[in-house]
Amino acid sequence: MDYRKLGKSELKVSAICMGCWAIAGGNVWGPQDEAEAINALHTAVDVGINFFDSAEGYGAGHSEELIGKAFKGMRDRVILATKVSQGNLRPEDLRAACEQSLKNLGMDYIDIYYIHWPNWNIPLADTLGEMGRLKEEGKIRFVGCSNFGRRDLTDLLALQRAEVNQLSYSLLFRAIEYDIVPLCQEHTVGIATYSPLLHGILTGKFPTLANVPDERARTRHFSATSRPMTRHGGSGAEPETAAALTQIRQICDEAGLPMAQVALAWILKQPAVATVIAGARNPRQVQANAAAVALNLSDDIVTALTAATDPLKAKLGPNPDMWENDAHSRMR
Repeated sequence: MDYRKLGKSELKVSAICMGCWAIAGGNVWGPQDEAEAINALHTAVDVGINFFDSAEGYGAGHSEELIGKAFKGMRDRVILATKVSQGNLRPEDLRAACEQSLKNLGMDYIDIYYIHWPNWNIPLADTLGEMGRLKEEGKIRFVGCSNFGRRDLTDLLALQRAEVNQLSYSLLFRAIEYDIVPLCQEHTVGIATYSPLLHGILTGKFPTLANVPDERARTRHFSATSRPMTRHGGSGAEPETAAALTQIRQICDEAGLPMAQVALAWILKQPAVATVIAGARNPRQVQANAAAVALNLSDDIVTALTAATDPLKAKLGPNPDMWENDAHSRMR
């Protein structure tokens, strides 16, 4: 396992972070056996993963509870991150949410406490002021933000540091490269990437885009006409996405490498990326994700993958909200 410094903090996080939404089960992910979820968390530690990502909204706190059960007596071996929801950013609500997350986790402090999404109706100074008080009290160690665009991150950094910005990023969604990555580099803000496999599409499990189920076809890649769970209202980018996938498959096949691991390894080669958040529901998935770190892609393969997805990057543009159109983007 490779370990990377997170922002300007003293934290060194594993290059692969275990995303802990899926282990909560529910309507999005389907039933989850609790013992298998805990086994997956333990396996992650065994293979060198020390960073775990959750949120109060993942299974209405169930994800945090599973983490607490798995790591009872192991607190010094793990770095835990969780997120406060967009609707809980007023100081009194933020404090209550933090206390509830600590209770769910059964722990005294949270290493990284993220603002899950910006909320433009609540003064950011008020939110960050309460974050500062929670930090002074030792309930959180470092502040993070999630889904903060260039303007949002600039506003935040004018008030307080954030050590990490969690953003959607993959071979098939590269919007953050336009102006968010340069800003993070300028201020030494680490990037934690989520949806690195675009809801399983980059694992190769779906022969065509038509095979992707509706609940996973909600992003701007898909046409709103044919996919009822989209929210962007546009025509999508299905031809460009399909063409990119075809080329990615060909590059992986010629190199004799598994697509999912290649997709993760490509992200780890990109600037400012501190860690890739990869979800897992069982030990086998954890081990497969961790193996991507050892996959030292050649410069030629990295360049070929980037070129293969450049047309899709251009089609989707700089809007970093993977689900909403430019006019309704929740990131600015």
